[in-house]
Amino acid sequence: MKTMMLTGIRQMEMREVPDPNISADTDVLLKIAMVGVCGSDVHYYNNGNIGSQIVQYPFPVGHECSAIVEKTGSAVTRVKPGDRVAVEPAISCGVCDQCLTGRPHTCRHLCFLGCPGQTAGCLSDYIVMPEQCCYPVSSDITLEQAALSEPLTIGFYAAKRSIAMKGAKIAILGCGPIGLSVMVCARALGVETIYMTDKIPERLAVARSAGADWAGNPDKDDIISNISKIEPLLLDAVFECCGEQEALDQAVDILKPGGKLMLIGIPKKERISFIIDKIRRKEICIQNVRRQCESLQSTLAFMEQGLINVDFMVTHRFEFSQTKEAFDLVADYRDGVVKAMISFD
Repeated sequence: MKTMMLTGIRQMEMREVPDPNISADTDVLLKIAMVGVCGSDVHYYNNGNIGSQIVQYPFPVGHECSAIVEKTGSAVTRVKPGDRVAVEPAISCGVCDQCLTGRPHTCRHLCFLGCPGQTAGCLSDYIVMPEQCCYPVSSDITLEQAALSEPLTIGFYAAKRSIAMKGAKIAILGCGPIGLSVMVCARALGVETIYMTDKIPERLAVARSAGADWAGNPDKDDIISNISKIEPLLLDAVFECCGEQEALDQAVDILKPGGKLMLIGIPKKERISFIIDKIRRKEICIQNVRRQCESLQSTLAFMEQGLINVDFMVTHRFEFSQTKEAFDLVADYRDGVVKAMISFD
């Protein structure tokens, strides 16, 4: 089969590798249909690592995908050959202390699709995943939407992990796919007002058209002053989705006392900082968001009921053979890209 390998910094090539085989009776052989290019994939593409997770070349990344079931192990009951599925990229053990206390996303033995040192990614014709990671989707959901359910689920989990969204006033700093996922999920959960920021004008336009009440560019607008004038009591929660120190500082200033700061973006630097006087006096609660926790089924249900629409996020589409073009586009933030999708048809 064909697989797209990272072969160096900003280097990628298609290679022929052996087809994967089912080795456990709970395994599912999947024929990949669609793959979304994620910011973390681009971190590996640009830098060769995310923190301590270092690429050993050659290596295939990719974890946002939908697929068609090709074959199943003898004990599989959830799916059958021919089923269309969304794929949960995190493979948890189910028996460690984290899994047993409802935290499979921080499993002690977690393996994540496309993560160096863990599991090869989905930029391949076929992959094998355990049954627990395969979620059948109805005919109401396209294969593209099924692949988008992965980043959308992070937004859903972040919104649920934060505060009660009904009637809340929030800000989302960063209008990339994760920030937009937070936005549509928060809206579906009853948020009252959403403020959004980004430095890319095209992304701000997408955020406005998709439902943001206010959107500003920190390179041109005084974010703190503008939001404070509209909301003198400040905001209930802020979702930081860009990994920038500047955005973290803004978040603290626009949060009301007792507000909650959700850290979702992946900073390029190893350390971030806060002015302790500000977060202490306001008693700001800081919550990290680690991917998602048991939220994919709920997210798919919201999608099937039409409560969440994600089609607007897809700005560019590529064939499998054009994967490097897709990565270059996203890595350079060109042409107003929000989400690039790769089709295996």
